[in-house]
Amino acid sequence: MQQLFSRLTSKYQATIPKQIRDVLHLKAKDQIIYEILEDDTVVIRKASALDIEYLNALKHTLGEWGSSEDEKAYKNL
Repeated sequence: MQQLFSRLTSKYQATIPKQIRDVLHLKAKDQIIYEILEDDTVVIRKASALDIEYLNALKHTLGEWGSSEDEKAYKNL
């Protein structure tokens, strides 16, 4: 098993290592999916068109969580 590392910036951003980008065939502007498994393992994969369609369909149901009060309450999580 090969392990690769990247560092988080102060804004919690990380560069995806080139080897991962190559394996997933990622290009600029591609979307990725993070899946959290029951054992707290996180899987990253390139989002498919079906993933994007599904997530866009859910977007309108999450509007109740987008207020400025919610931003304040959950800002430091």
